[in-house]
Amino acid sequence: MGRFLPTFVRQRSGMELVQVAIMVAIAVALGLIFRTQITDFVNRTFEGLNNF
Repeated sequence: MGRFLPTFVRQRSGMELVQVAIMVAIAVALGLIFRTQITDFVNRTFEGLNNF
């Protein structure tokens, strides 16, 4: 399928794939860095819902 696409289209889709990979890596890194804060927030939220 890649043979039939013009070169600039393939290059652009490759760049978009790299951008998506970078965004996923940043999201995972932030998740690991703020893991305890996110866990505390989720736990407090569900405790609040249980008391509701």
